[in-house]
Amino acid sequence: MLNTVWQLTRPRQFEAAFQEIETGGALIVRPTHLSVCNADQRYYQGKRPAEVLAKKLPMALIHEGIGIVMQDPSGTYAPGSRVVMIPNVPREESPYAAENYLRSSLFRGSTMDGFMQEYIATRPDRVLPVPESLGDLTAAFTEMVSVCWHAISRFDAAAHGGRETIGVWGDGNMGYFTALLLRARMPRSRIIVFGVSESKMNDFSFVDDVCPVSAIPADLQIDHGFECVGGAASGAVISQIIDHIRPEGTIAILGVSEEPVPVWTRMVLEKGLRIIGTSRSGRADFEGLLGLYESRREVPEYLEKMVGAVIDVRGIPDMVRAFETDIYKERGKTVMVWNG
Repeated sequence: MLNTVWQLTRPRQFEAAFQEIETGGALIVRPTHLSVCNADQRYYQGKRPAEVLAKKLPMALIHEGIGIVMQDPSGTYAPGSRVVMIPNVPREESPYAAENYLRSSLFRGSTMDGFMQEYIATRPDRVLPVPESLGDLTAAFTEMVSVCWHAISRFDAAAHGGRETIGVWGDGNMGYFTALLLRARMPRSRIIVFGVSESKMNDFSFVDDVCPVSAIPADLQIDHGFECVGGAASGAVISQIIDHIRPEGTIAILGVSEEPVPVWTRMVLEKGLRIIGTSRSGRADFEGLLGLYESRREVPEYLEKMVGAVIDVRGIPDMVRAFETDIYKERGKTVMVWNG
């Protein structure tokens, strides 16, 4: 079966490639809605190191999306089933490390072609049914929300039980998703969001408090903190968390930085802090999140507010328009209605 793959060949340039895919034993999905992530933008804008771009490109981008099952020889899914696609592709199992941390695992849009394809050939365990109550646009960025779910699960397993106050640093998409899931999973905790944009912080109506990072009271203390900023600012954010966290608290780091950031290790040692890193997610995280969507219908309702630009994509000019629009978005997720 001949498949069309739209690859990024160099920054800001997509080209169509034609590849033969084996359909005999594969589950075939036709993508319908794809969501743009900051990781995709780092490739698109050429913000990864030159040696990384030389190694990775050409490559199809996008690791967040849903589609329609065209065939499934295993009989797990009927043709026409709406499914969310899991970008992590493990090739082995470990009793100690989750699938998203195994160095042998592949990841779409990073170590293999992403979802910007006419068809996706995958395994039945790499898709899950989309709940009927979940809209297409919100379902498109399930993967990113699953990363936040994964981070909270790791935190839940490692942190001590004193969870009176939890701080979330970051008023962007990652901060919004993390704070929303914390509210749903830890309803008795006081959730405070720390950010820089008053208009964005106004969207966090489900948390207990919001606070500008420039005006944190000196005596404010939290039990645990989540860093959801990334980039060059993550060092300053981690320092703020260390300043305000109580002894033996846990710091969960979700933000990605291309460069090393400073960490005040002296106070990490003095306070006996735990620092947990989080990257990507796996099937179990998608399952847990989709279960929450069905049991707590208000969660998808809040997520609907994070749908940003919606771009109908029928060719390369539309793909470029979607990525360029996403660069200048004020908030939310850019979703491509995929007719490629």
